[in-house]
Amino acid sequence: MHPNENLVQKFYACFQKHDHQGMAACYHDEIEFSDPVFADLKGAKAKAMWRMLCERGKDLEITVTGIHADDQTGRAHWEARYTFSQTGRKVHNKIDAVLQFRSGKIIKHQDTFDLWRWARMALGVKGLLFGWMPSVQAKIRSAANKGLEIFISKS
Repeated sequence: MHPNENLVQKFYACFQKHDHQGMAACYHDEIEFSDPVFADLKGAKAKAMWRMLCERGKDLEITVTGIHADDQTGRAHWEARYTFSQTGRKVHNKIDAVLQFRSGKIIKHQDTFDLWRWARMALGVKGLLFGWMPSVQAKIRSAANKGLEIFISKS
């Protein structure tokens, strides 16, 4: 098994255990993270996002499949099951990750998922009817990033 594949497995094994410190240890100090909600997190901010998710996700369950990596890039498919705290609704998010490596660490991490699908689960009827709209998706992003800023300021 390639060392970077081991690194990706370690990252997600730590996530499954809600071990944000172990996850952060897999990241390069200059990490760049993005997904449909958190568009451009760098360095300590990306690591703080995982810490927030691990600490707040009391019923968060992670499964991961399809881990592959070589010298340059890696991929994984992961799924998260949890209760969205703002609505109490159950979410089952399906995410594909693309990773890049530098110096034995993850330097770039891009997750993709269907934000409208997520909104339908997390927000219910409101998400079903309006979750596809760019303005609603922008509001979801804004609220999530504001929540991260507040979390960081209290840390």
